Amino acid sequence: MTELVLLLVVVATALAFDFTNGFHDTANAMATSIATRALSPRAAVALAAGLNLVGAFLSVQVALTVTNDVLNIQDDDGTPVDGLMGVPILEILLAGLVGAIAWNLVTWLLGLPSSSSHALFGGLIGAALVAIGVSGVQWEGVLDDIVVPALVAPFVAMLVAALAIWCVLRITARVPAGTRAAGFRWGQIGTASLVALSHGTNDAQKTMGIITLALIGYGSWTDLDAIPVWVKISCALAIASGTYLGGWRVIRTMGKGLVELTPPQGMAAEASSAAIILSSSSLGMALSTTQVATGSILGTGLGSRGSEVRWGLARRMGAAWLITLPAAAAAGAACWLLMTWIGGTAGPLLVFGLLLAFATVMWLRAQREKVDLTNVTEDWDGRLAPASARE
Repeated sequence: MTELVLLLVVVATALAFDFTNGFHDTANAMATSIATRALSPRAAVALAAGLNLVGAFLSVQVALTVTNDVLNIQDDDGTPVDGLMGVPILEILLAGLVGAIAWNLVTWLLGLPSSSSHALFGGLIGAALVAIGVSGVQWEGVLDDIVVPALVAPFVAMLVAALAIWCVLRITARVPAGTRAAGFRWGQIGTASLVALSHGTNDAQKTMGIITLALIGYGSWTDLDAIPVWVKISCALAIASGTYLGGWRVIRTMGKGLVELTPPQGMAAEASSAAIILSSSSLGMALSTTQVATGSILGTGLGSRGSEVRWGLARRMGAAWLITLPAAAAAGAACWLLMTWIGGTAGPLLVFGLLLAFATVMWLRAQREKVDLTNVTEDWDGRLAPASARE
């Protein structure tokens, strides 16, 4: 009975992470369209939510990467590896998820578009290190599927987007202004839709992989090449719900803070992001959609003559990217140590309760400088909340 309760807590926490992933990463798909007013804020998040829902069902390659290539806790048949028969897999997953959610909430409050993916992997790695040791992590898989893409993706996205905006501006240079404006508006809607769809194929699957690992740890699932249908459905609904809520604080930073985007830049950034994310998802790489989208926005600024790139904010975001994985790992490790110190069922329940309390504090703090659909597109003044939100 205790194991069943713990499994339910892990599944609930995983879906909560999926929800935070949705509202934290809505900006990746829709910040540019909202900033250029190609879509109204509410229409944008509704469209993103629907396409995230659809995208979650298109592939399971990233989910299988999470299940098989991050933690070294099961053999090819789904049974624990030699010497780890007594390892509490569910507690490791819970600690990692809590660490990831905590980091997501902190960066959301600050309006920083950090990587939910790296927060998740960091939390899991930190919990596994203190619970098992270095043998509990599949370092080769972490390096190949997480670290290398994280280092390369932003620069690839920047280059692709810079070339894309260069081509777009030259191809449309002689098109009448009215026709250009309408064309770019519809183009942005199309490319933003592709990013939202690709986000569902990539990010929703990460939670699918975590819940599948929990089922393996509980002993009710052994197939490492498939994901239960109910897991797919629940994760798709969770990320879509979070997306519809709208992470307005992060949307404002990405849409207004980095570059004053024009419709051509918005379309080029979204097209570049969608191409990179969809191709990586098909290869099973757990890519950070945040890093790709941010790199694409910066690339359009570099590729457009006279466009201003706010490098100070970009450096802050880069610093957040660098510390995301170790910070989440430290949080995951701390949660594991707290659970083992308390012991029994009380430990996991206490950690879950602390997470709820922390989330409440973060939400209350955000209300002091509120950013929502009414002020998300106001001019950037170097601070997160527009003046109207502080009055």
